[in-house]
Amino acid sequence: MPKLVIANKVYSSWSLRPWLLMKQLGVPFDEVVIPLDLPDTKARILEYSPAGKMPVLIDGDVTAWESIAIMEHVADAFGAAVWPQDRKARAMARSVAAEMHSGFQHLRSACPMNLGKKYSTRDRGTGVAADVARFSEIVRQARERFGAAGPFLFGAFSAADAMFAPLATRLDTYSIALDANTRAYVDAVLSLPAFREWREAALREAWVVDHDEVDEEPIETFRNVA
Repeated sequence: MPKLVIANKVYSSWSLRPWLLMKQLGVPFDEVVIPLDLPDTKARILEYSPAGKMPVLIDGDVTAWESIAIMEHVADAFGAAVWPQDRKARAMARSVAAEMHSGFQHLRSACPMNLGKKYSTRDRGTGVAADVARFSEIVRQARERFGAAGPFLFGAFSAADAMFAPLATRLDTYSIALDANTRAYVDAVLSLPAFREWREAALREAWVVDHDEVDEEPIETFRNVA
């Protein structure tokens, strides 16, 4: 059985992506969690990952790191429906997944993923607003062109949705105002059985990573840690 090595579930956006995809598509795997910012974190990661980063998937004599590479291996090795079947939809899905991989820097920087807290609505800057507007445009275009068969970007759940799942959590955590179409999509992602499983496990974690905790008073706290 393949082994997926991930970081803390409360904070780790990159780890969530392949974990969510594999869980939601029913691809079995063993899970190894390596907490971040501990004295032995780097050494433990290097036991599995040649890049010294997580997530990493070990499948027999194959090692795949970086989220999109892991997802492509899942498609190749297990025949999972990682991407849409329609050629045009698949091209767009790969494009927006790659855009997510390298983009949305303002939102990612100002609003780090944190499933343990919720913050009030506030002005988070023009960069964040631009990122949110771009995300909403992606949702609108994908749903209008290819989303008739289901609630996700291309109808059925795919790697594109897994790539955007951490962004969806940020929009919820930081109470960012959304149009009805984008809000419905975010709710669909957060309602996935696999995501609910991830979040429930995240809220049981005791580790706190200071650099992923914003200097702002939350309006709700969902786990009891120092």
